[in-house]
Order: sequence, then C-alpha cells, then structure tokens
Amino acid sequence: MKKIVSTTDAPAAIGPYAQANFINGILYISGQIPVNPETGELAKGIENETHQVMKNLKAILEAAEMNFKNVVKATIFLKNMDDFAVMNNIYASYLDSEFYPARETVQVSCLPKNVNIEISMIAHSF
Repeated sequence: MKKIVSTTDAPAAIGPYAQANFINGILYISGQIPVNPETGELAKGIENETHQVMKNLKAILEAAEMNFKNVVKATIFLKNMDDFAVMNNIYASYLDSEFYPARETVQVSCLPKNVNIEISMIAHSF
C-alpha cells in the first residue's frame, strides 16, 4: 500500500503531487527546489541553493525514518552545467562515500520559480 510522506520541515508541494511516496520499502522523493520551508523564500546563488535543496531532501528522508545512506538514486537538474563543480562538492558533503547513490545530472533550460537546481531521489529501506 502506498503511503504519502510529508513534513513541514520541507517546502509544501506547489502542485498536484506529494513530497514523497513510500511503497514496498522504496521512497520516491519529488524534485526539491531551494525553498526555505520556514520563510517560503528562495535561496540565492548555486551554493546556497544546493545546501537548501539538500536540507529539504534530508527533512523528507527523516520524515520517512531514513537518511542519505538509504538513497539509491538521485537525479539532478541544473540550469547551467558551469555550476556542476560547486554543486557536486556541496552535494557530496551531505553523503557518506561508502553509500553514494547512482546519479545523473542534466542541464535544463528552465526550472520552477526560475531556480538554478532541482534534485529528486529514490531511497530504499534496508
């Protein structure tokens, strides 16, 4: 049975979707953008944006009683691939190198609210 996972520690969905769905031991987290859930404000600059996105993802993982070690797949959307190195260093700082997930990073022309980054994740309870 599918369970909706939701927390006020991450931004509320801005459309007809859930923050995350949990089914058969797998957590599917919707793409997170750099919205501060306390203020509703957008982070500015790729460094701050990446940190905020990772904090939002962490909050959703914690709401599902998981952490970044449970993540098996990440998809990263960047508005500008020139931001890859900065984003990659910050992203890696939240992860344990023994538990890196599979991942792809793609450049896109536009993201919601015109942000520079969006990340979605899939995690497994093991």
